[in-house]
Amino acid sequence: MVRIAGGEFTMGSDAPCAVPGDGEGPARRVVVGDFAIAVTTVTNREFAEFVRASRYVTDAERLGSSFVFYLQVPEGARQNARQVAAGLPWWLPVDDASWQRPEGPGTHIYARLDHPVVHVSWNDCEAYCAWAGTRLPTEAQWEFAARGGLDRKTFPWGDTLERDDVPRCNVWRGAFPNAPADGWLPAPAPAHSYEPNGYGLYNLCGNVWEWCADWFSPAYHAETAAVNPQFVRFTGRRSLRGGSFLCHDSYCNRYRVTARSSNTPGSSASNCGFRVVA
Repeated sequence: MVRIAGGEFTMGSDAPCAVPGDGEGPARRVVVGDFAIAVTTVTNREFAEFVRASRYVTDAERLGSSFVFYLQVPEGARQNARQVAAGLPWWLPVDDASWQRPEGPGTHIYARLDHPVVHVSWNDCEAYCAWAGTRLPTEAQWEFAARGGLDRKTFPWGDTLERDDVPRCNVWRGAFPNAPADGWLPAPAPAHSYEPNGYGLYNLCGNVWEWCADWFSPAYHAETAAVNPQFVRFTGRRSLRGGSFLCHDSYCNRYRVTARSSNTPGSSASNCGFRVVA
């Protein structure tokens, strides 16, 4: 982990790229205390240690399925998946997909031990944290860390997504959702990929969504305190930050440090992981 000295920063965004319905703003000055945060998201290797020690069974394993982006699923298996995500035909509920079998039966993590663990629910993350003596970050801690010391910037490194026409993080390349660019795979990259931000943290934008401690509400900035804010009122959905490899301007530009999303605590997918704090 990296120890970060707390301080005051501008949280949220009023920029044209912000999504008002997600409660990204209004931007305001917020203070967070000192904390330590993991350099990367929790990896398959780390999660496997937890499972071996605790014999934990994830929500996806108990339920018997998880959502997988359709191009990650072998073509022959796509027809067997039930498409139940209304308006999101690229998400397939794949039987027996889990953190150990990311694309379903016949797939494994043996060559991906240093990749982010995925198909973990918020409940699974809490169980890991209880075992490891850590916590999920609050949204304020996450955003403060993601900025890497740069205030009012769009990304952890500044305001420009690309360098030499190549994105500086793992977000969708090509035409979403059916035509990825040649040479780029729609999948998470290793946890230490790309350049770290000013605090030495990797992949705060793109790659995988990261669960946070807060309940999700579009009224976050109106209802939380200005010092160590956290949304604690039950809403049925938990907050996610950072975007994933599936984000693209044509559909979802939520790969910015102020972007927010949410899901139910028991949900899992092939683009959702987590990072811990202490």
